[in-house]
Amino acid sequence: MIVVAHVSDTHVDAGHRSQERTRRVMQYLDTLPGHLDAVLLTGDIADHGSEAEYETARSLLCARHPVLTCPGNHDDRRAYRRAFLRVAPDDTPINRAHPVGDSLFLMCDSTIPGEDGGYVADETLEWMDRELTRAGPQTPAFVCFHHPPVMLHLPYIDEIRQRGEDRLAAVVGEHPQIAAFLCGHAHTAAATEFAGRPALVAPGVVSTLVLPWEGDRIVDEDWPPAIAFHVFDDRRLTTHYRVVSAG
Repeated sequence: MIVVAHVSDTHVDAGHRSQERTRRVMQYLDTLPGHLDAVLLTGDIADHGSEAEYETARSLLCARHPVLTCPGNHDDRRAYRRAFLRVAPDDTPINRAHPVGDSLFLMCDSTIPGEDGGYVADETLEWMDRELTRAGPQTPAFVCFHHPPVMLHLPYIDEIRQRGEDRLAAVVGEHPQIAAFLCGHAHTAAATEFAGRPALVAPGVVSTLVLPWEGDRIVDEDWPPAIAFHVFDDRRLTTHYRVVSAG
């Protein structure tokens, strides 16, 4: 069995609010009496993609658990690499594979530099295919990226969701070991499916999206941050959601 915490959309900036909410979530995870196999952060780590924001985020996101990340549309690839990952900067997609227990987590780049919408580049799909083939069909895999590849019936988010998803579905069809897709971007907990697999969206840390039938506002900044816990046991995935209150 593996247990991972799924965090998304911290939008760390120079202000107190985003930093306090991110710190609150990480302190909650660090003080859990039980074991986590990893903490996943599915994008929009920084709010403006500056190196100063990544330096701050790097200190806030330190944890006793391994922290696995991928970029979102608010992130900048060069600054993210240099200040957060501490590697040489370049403009290519940021894709990283991580074994977690007996499973494989693919942290994929679904961003289009300079745009809010998402698209998985050909080189990312090729990398994904290679990593899944190398791991083999006996290794359960989780594909993680920022932009959901499906409609969520949230007009603001659906306009800037991941496009070109038919190409992704074609790769997925070759790899039955993919257990689920884990996403962010929507700032609300959501559960759906894509290509016959679960597609689970983490709630937001910095704010919560207001659903169309809840009111006319786009986001609520007063609701507390929330996260997801994914439990994978005997090739069955169970997800729990938690609100992280202050104090």
